[in-house]
Amino acid sequence: MMGPVVIAFTSSTFDPIAIHRDGLKLGWGGEFLSTYDTVLFEKSGFTKEVNGLLMLFNSMVMGLGFAIGKVVVSILAAYAIVYFRFRGATVCFWVIFSTLLLPLEVRILPSYEVVQSLGLLNTYTGLIVPLIASATGTFFFRQFFKSVPEELLEAARIDGANWWRFLVDILVPLSRTMIAAIFIIMFVVGWNQYLWPTLMTTEEGYFTIVRGIKQIMQVWIGANIPAYNEALALAVLAMLPPVLIVVIFQRMFIKGLVETEK
Repeated sequence: MMGPVVIAFTSSTFDPIAIHRDGLKLGWGGEFLSTYDTVLFEKSGFTKEVNGLLMLFNSMVMGLGFAIGKVVVSILAAYAIVYFRFRGATVCFWVIFSTLLLPLEVRILPSYEVVQSLGLLNTYTGLIVPLIASATGTFFFRQFFKSVPEELLEAARIDGANWWRFLVDILVPLSRTMIAAIFIIMFVVGWNQYLWPTLMTTEEGYFTIVRGIKQIMQVWIGANIPAYNEALALAVLAMLPPVLIVVIFQRMFIKGLVETEK
């Protein structure tokens, strides 16, 4: 599993001519500092206004906004369905759940038309908000809330807690393991989005790093050779934040499980 990652990293330390001539490399090429300095700090693209740090920032904004938005919306939707007990709650849930049968590619054109009509192209809002509704997150939080004992709700009512206090002070702390799990999954999904950012952004200042890899491959150096080393370097950099998020929140996830059992 780590083989392709290692080869991508080692190949990024060679110059593009060597990669073009001999293929991917397993070794040290000596171009590590120059390659990563170029992709991180040197402005490139058609406008010469974007670099790797800016694309990493855009991806981080999208990944965090994607994950946090989905967690918040899913918790609120599941809470309303389980505890408000309104007529048609079950039907509403299954309507939400049925959207799992409609992948992004199916609704991409109407979503684009809505975002365009609202003037949200080339904005972080346009990148994040249209995708934060999550049937998957709503399903998992609904199942978890249904497992919470009714005695907790009755005790909260006796203590005079309103619906907001019951959610914030009781349900959210109990749901921290579920929140961590959903956050990890959604951050990785948001970080790796390619099709949606490609449609939503035409200004290079809003390009994510996943899209930036494609842009690098369209940059030619002498003799019409793509900048293979820079593209591979960006691919390696694009893998690091999701890995760190998984490692950090996995510890919180395990800690939450232990505390819940106690």
